[in-house]
Amino acid sequence: MTTQMFGAPIKRKEDPRLVTGGGRYLDDLGHDALAAAFVRSPHAHARIVDIDASDAIDIDGVIGIYGHEDLPGRVGEPLPLLIPHPTLTHGRTGYALARDEVNHVGEPIAMVVATDRYVAEDACQRIRVTYEQLPVVVGIEAARDGERLVHDDVPGNVSAHMLQEVGDVEAALASAPHTLTLELDIERSACMPMEGKGVYARWDRERGELRMYSSTQTSTGVRAAVAAKLDLPLAKVECIAPDVGGGFGVKIMHPWPEEVLVPWAARLLGQPVKWTEDRREHFISSAHERGQLQQVTVGFDDDGRVLGLDVRFWHDNGAYTPYGIIVPIITSTQLLGPYKPGAYRVEFWSLYTNTVLVTPYRGAGRPQGCFAMERTMDAIADELGLDRAEVRSRNFILPSEMPYDHGLLFQDGRPLKYDSGDFPASLAKLKELVGWDDFAEHRRKAEAEGRKVGLGIGCYVEGTGVGPYEGGHIQVETSGRVNVSTGLTSQGQGHETVFAQIVAEELGVRLEDVHVTTGDTRKMPYAVGTFASRAAVMSGSAIAIATRKVREKALRIAADALEVSPDDLEIVEGTVRVKGAPTTSMSLGTVSVLSNPLRYAFDEAARAATQFAGTFDPDKPPVAEGEEPGLEGKGFYSPTQATFANGMHAAIVETDPVTAEITILRYCVIHDCGTMINPMIVEGQVHGGVAQGVGGALYERMAYDESGQLLNASFMDFLMPYASEVPTIEADHLETPSPLNPLGIKGAGEAGCIPVTAVIASAIEDAEGFPITRMPISPSELWELRRRHAAGEIPSLHRNLTHQGAPSTPSAPRTPSTSSKEPTS
Repeated sequence: MTTQMFGAPIKRKEDPRLVTGGGRYLDDLGHDALAAAFVRSPHAHARIVDIDASDAIDIDGVIGIYGHEDLPGRVGEPLPLLIPHPTLTHGRTGYALARDEVNHVGEPIAMVVATDRYVAEDACQRIRVTYEQLPVVVGIEAARDGERLVHDDVPGNVSAHMLQEVGDVEAALASAPHTLTLELDIERSACMPMEGKGVYARWDRERGELRMYSSTQTSTGVRAAVAAKLDLPLAKVECIAPDVGGGFGVKIMHPWPEEVLVPWAARLLGQPVKWTEDRREHFISSAHERGQLQQVTVGFDDDGRVLGLDVRFWHDNGAYTPYGIIVPIITSTQLLGPYKPGAYRVEFWSLYTNTVLVTPYRGAGRPQGCFAMERTMDAIADELGLDRAEVRSRNFILPSEMPYDHGLLFQDGRPLKYDSGDFPASLAKLKELVGWDDFAEHRRKAEAEGRKVGLGIGCYVEGTGVGPYEGGHIQVETSGRVNVSTGLTSQGQGHETVFAQIVAEELGVRLEDVHVTTGDTRKMPYAVGTFASRAAVMSGSAIAIATRKVREKALRIAADALEVSPDDLEIVEGTVRVKGAPTTSMSLGTVSVLSNPLRYAFDEAARAATQFAGTFDPDKPPVAEGEEPGLEGKGFYSPTQATFANGMHAAIVETDPVTAEITILRYCVIHDCGTMINPMIVEGQVHGGVAQGVGGALYERMAYDESGQLLNASFMDFLMPYASEVPTIEADHLETPSPLNPLGIKGAGEAGCIPVTAVIASAIEDAEGFPITRMPISPSELWELRRRHAAGEIPSLHRNLTHQGAPSTPSAPRTPSTSSKEPTS
């Protein structure tokens, strides 16, 4: 090949279409469709006494009004629990339309279908629902004490209780020279994609077929779920994900109630029906994440090496558990990061509250786990008066120890075994990039100017590319056009570009000749979905496997036509040619012609493939035994385990001495996702992740009152960082290829956001000189912490903040500087 594609920073192919208004999102479709709207509960916990639609049913344009009693068969049954688990002993899911009881504000109670959305919304306003209010459970503390229950048949509000242990933790803590216990809190947040959810469905009465479009991260899952709910053969259901304006996890949940109800209504009415989510609906009826209370007890030696780690945490799973307990399982395993924990025990309780359900949000439990582990590393360094980076280094898993098996089960039920990584090299790169060893002088100059600055650090490991499989299909047309399809969906990650790069490199064709389709069950009915930073690992590997099959077939056909050995051929920019004799060649399009013997000549290419064209050996069958017509191939990739990417971040922040405003002055990233397909896209993913991480650290918070009302359910009140709040991100990369897949790649999609909360907390703590144990943090909260610190309610840190990493004599004990051997609830 003359041009390298794999590993090149090629501009995204999809962008010209999207930025010039050529995108086709859910709401761009179905302009002639009927519109659906929903009556949603204004109460967090209530019994439905009566639904009176008499004032709405005669509104001109109303086609139908439906409550739970109108839903037949499986449509009226509880929505599926997608990911069961043995420890999820009290899993509960809601109904497409609430039956008898609502368990969070925003739960759907009735659906109106009308000629347009305005009429449907007007009708919703006229439907009167009578409620009997019930006791409300908001927050982990209220759920944990169990005095009030979300579900009467779930004791103590505990949906799941899980324990994993490696080694004798009690003995390790008892013999450790030092122990610390930390109480940590991460509050509930939510992803906010530019495009909310949406569904559009058309029913073909004559064929008995359903075609639906959904703004989803898993079109094959939606297809299967809807087919099951509507009692339709799977072959009679198609699901297509058009352009999707962001997902970040909320659109992996399926089926949402609307994904069942809209297709059901389309079939019932025999007309297309569409629903698009408005922003308030997204706040109160989609999904949240992050909320956890965490308790960490760590035992360590005089050098800061961890000897034993005991972690207990309580996870807020909201009103239902349709996506199982994936988030707390990830926290419990990914908490360990790049470190050897000695003996490790982790126990969690997943609790019901009368709030919106929880599903993965970019990072998916890892930010909480990283916060716990990195706060612990900083606490150890503080307790011993050691440099924070040095403490981390002393606990690293070394490259010589890879693959490293932690002895735990990951979210996919397979061993938590790191495949590759060089953590000491990453730390060395990070320290150089941020100027770690020079920060003391930077702090001295800032203090001389009356400024308070701090340096923070955070390390993480991210499980990526989880199974069970993905597939890829490659087809070369007679024109030389290469069609690529894979079943997982795209929400802006650059799949059209990176998958095209893989095919161009593997097949030897021009990038502009490769055309990629994702998320269309008509093209690829077998797929899993886009989540867990798995697209490049899973579909990328499957596409590479499929492309290699096509290449092998192309070389075989061309070798037969050119009367040479396949080993003597190469493919360069779409031309199959003899090595060293490039004039002896044929185009890949011609090879496609030869691969598909035809009876009819409908164009010049087809003419060359007909039975009288003289291109076939009359003594051989037109299609050889064991072959299929056409130059195409299909491949699937199914790994034995996840790949594990990793990285390290550092930040310098300034905290205003008067207003307590927090400003990020520098943000540095070292990232290792194995072999990079497109470094520019990887960097873009990291930048976007850091932006969301900044939101999670300083702005995003779902504020519920005690009655279960979300107080900030709009962009006027729910804060997200603007471009002015997101710092310039300085990034460098380390490539330690994964041995688990044919491309050596590891995922990158979630990496940017995982350690940010921990890094910002570390930097603020370094600037202020007292512990930061709860995030996100606002200026008013920091101001209050300063007041409490000045009053002696919060102890000072031990380390000398003027000289980074220099040991100092503690002036006051950290709380708690030692712990009892048994942590308390």
